[in-house]
Amino acid sequence: MTRCRLCGSAALESVVDLGATPPCESFLAADELDRPEPAYPLHLRVCTECRLAQIPPLITPEETFTQYAYFSSYSTSWVEHARTYVADTVQRLDLRAERSFVVEVASNDGYLLRHLVDRDIRCLGIEPSVNVGAAAREKGVPTHTAFLDPETGAAVRAEHGPADLVVANNVYAHIPDVIGFTQGLRALVADDGWVSIEVQHLLTLIEENQYDTIYHEHFQYYTVASAIRALASGGLALVDVELLPTHGGSLRLWARPAETAGAPGRRVAEVLDREKAAGLHESTGYTAFGARVAKVRRDLLRFLIEAAERGERVVGYGAPGKGNTLLNHCGIRPDLLAYTVDRNPYKHGRFTPGTRIPVLAPEQIAADRPDYVLVLPWNLRAELTEQLSYIHEWGGRLVFPIPELSIVEVTP
Repeated sequence: MTRCRLCGSAALESVVDLGATPPCESFLAADELDRPEPAYPLHLRVCTECRLAQIPPLITPEETFTQYAYFSSYSTSWVEHARTYVADTVQRLDLRAERSFVVEVASNDGYLLRHLVDRDIRCLGIEPSVNVGAAAREKGVPTHTAFLDPETGAAVRAEHGPADLVVANNVYAHIPDVIGFTQGLRALVADDGWVSIEVQHLLTLIEENQYDTIYHEHFQYYTVASAIRALASGGLALVDVELLPTHGGSLRLWARPAETAGAPGRRVAEVLDREKAAGLHESTGYTAFGARVAKVRRDLLRFLIEAAERGERVVGYGAPGKGNTLLNHCGIRPDLLAYTVDRNPYKHGRFTPGTRIPVLAPEQIAADRPDYVLVLPWNLRAELTEQLSYIHEWGGRLVFPIPELSIVEVTP
């Protein structure tokens, strides 16, 4: 990477170098285990001009998202998060069945829009993954298969009319052409409409050592300061922001067309002040991150090696993209983590990219009664602690690797 993808500056500083890993969702079938597996550098840098944190665009969205292994509806807490968001936003924006139109970009399997369908509010999903979009349509959620760019945005607007609300949850980090994507959002939204974006907050990523959320699907990582610049590149202006607990700490950005947006609200200034105090508007906030990442790796490996030497068995729970960054960076193989499980049947019988750890059905944990369960989607700590409470029956314990190693005894 030689230039910032947002402002074009060549002044990029290293934040952390995680080596080279395969794409995080490229799970392997059994007959692929003896084939070569491509790996790409995973090096996070920050632009000293616009402060956008980014990795090189070494893979394309088409390679990752045309057929996709992630289905949002398998997370109970995420579906509930979407339901609450819809209920609150319908009230906030006065969305009504007889007049409103909502578009969600990267709508996945209809996990969010299904709540609008239930309210008879006209909606449309724009989802690039063929298999995931098909699952949404089976649930009755209208879904258009495409990647968003200015042309797609204009075509959808011409066919369906301007959207009162455009939702873009957990996708703003996933596109290398941030300017074209933002222009697509502007093409979709009505001149007096709203754009709602949820994206991980770089502030919590740095403060909570959440380095496993750095992977090839995430091309950039936002502060409010860099998000303002990104939105402006497509003709949108930030007017409000909410801090959310999702994904370890996220931003909900409320934007409108620049010509009608008005002045930003109080909460925007408050979050900007927090980021500035943490040093993220200059270089000082990034200098110690690499050392903290190295400690997470050492602590987890020490635990796994000592457990193996004691003859104790450790298995994983979950096969998220972030888990594959962690496993590859730490060099964890089946000798230290026998297998992991996942609720998504698409992944059953497959193997994690790079580390070749088997992915099994969740019932395997109760059958094997391991000593420890390493929770890879640590951001779902409360949900999974409850789901896995049954391991107390044989004295099993949960292990959370981030923000620091934590071994938890569960209770029924």
